[in-house]
Amino acid sequence: MENGLNTSKQKVLVVEDEELMRNILRTLLEDEGYEVFTADSSEAALKVFPETVIDVTLTDIKMSGMDGLTLLDRIKAIDEHALVIVMTAFSSVDSAIAALRKGAYDYITKPFVNEDLLQTVRNAIRNRELFSENRALRRELNRRGKFADIIGSSDKIRKVFDLAGKVADTNANVLITGESGTGKELIARAIHFNSSRSAKPFLAVNCGALPESLLESELFGHTKGSFTGAIADKKGLFRSADGGTIFLDEIGEMPLPLQVRLLRALQEHEVTPVGSSVPVKFDARIIAATNRDLEKEVEAANFREDLFYRLNVIEITLPPLRERREDIPALARHFVSRVAEKQSTAEKAISEEAMNALRSYDWPGNVRELENVIERAFILSSDEITTSDLSAKFSNSSLTVTGNEPDTLSLEQMERRHVLETLRATGEDKVAAAKILGIDLSTLYRKLKRYEEL
Repeated sequence: MENGLNTSKQKVLVVEDEELMRNILRTLLEDEGYEVFTADSSEAALKVFPETVIDVTLTDIKMSGMDGLTLLDRIKAIDEHALVIVMTAFSSVDSAIAALRKGAYDYITKPFVNEDLLQTVRNAIRNRELFSENRALRRELNRRGKFADIIGSSDKIRKVFDLAGKVADTNANVLITGESGTGKELIARAIHFNSSRSAKPFLAVNCGALPESLLESELFGHTKGSFTGAIADKKGLFRSADGGTIFLDEIGEMPLPLQVRLLRALQEHEVTPVGSSVPVKFDARIIAATNRDLEKEVEAANFREDLFYRLNVIEITLPPLRERREDIPALARHFVSRVAEKQSTAEKAISEEAMNALRSYDWPGNVRELENVIERAFILSSDEITTSDLSAKFSNSSLTVTGNEPDTLSLEQMERRHVLETLRATGEDKVAAAKILGIDLSTLYRKLKRYEEL
């Protein structure tokens, strides 16, 4: 028995007692990019399974010793979801049909066309991937429960939970608004996983992270040869999410020409791939999110009014963290638990002084920034997280919070000062600054551009 070396590749086991055919199959499959294991008998093949997770088994039916049908039974006893492709001579198709009845994925007749065999293996691999994705999706659904990943008990966040719960099991489009880092995607996922669409895909795209041409292809798909680099057909998110949910993050960043195409897609429930003239129906719920004021964007002619109303059937507004300070302790402890699990170490307490500092801070990066601050403090701390483990920006925070103190600076001015101080502290490294602030790089650039206008 021989085997390949690259464990990151998809694994195919070839079971064939004729050495020449075994070597031909191995070369053919390795050239396709698979890691190939070979066995010259069914008995040798069975020794592979306790040590290796095989994605697809390709086996001859007629072999000396244990035949392929018996091997199929033994493999299915080990893993009922195993994918087995049987090979047989054209004159023995009845054996192949018997294998299908026993649970084989497919069969190939000898002599075979190389491309036909490779396509059958590709289809089997894709079948296994879909099965794994579906199983992972169900585990995710069971883990999440009722908005389990969203921490908070303040009145403002409870209102968000209540509204999200009411709209979850409907088909209404939802627009989630709020500052960067407030958890808009978490709410979108919670809505999906608590809906009747939960067993179907939840697919997300950041509309501000891709250039217009790539975003168009990502959303609507394309046909082979429709542009340079289009080496195969692509379904696009709308068709791939059929039956599920599409999350359009940073929808306010979408270019106007694509807004026209998106509006038509929502009105007609169909998309036309790039390079095609044939529309294709889809069934996917749309949840969009933005940190912009879309009504102002409509007034400025940066966003289509008809698309705004089409998306904004139900609006859910997430409050910034500074407006729900009472949730900070629970969030901080939640992130401590998460870091401890990731680091495989014991949890740590947060001192009262450090917790007061966290509660006093205004969090321009919101929940995402809090998560990053806790992770950094956890790594730097000893047995307890103290104020000395927090970054310097917390040293100026008041240690007592009443929630009623007047601000000497506006919130935007305070945010500007904090962002610029963070940028200076990182030596003008915008990537590092964005990570510390808990915002993405495109958001940081927008903030810096806005500060220049103040």
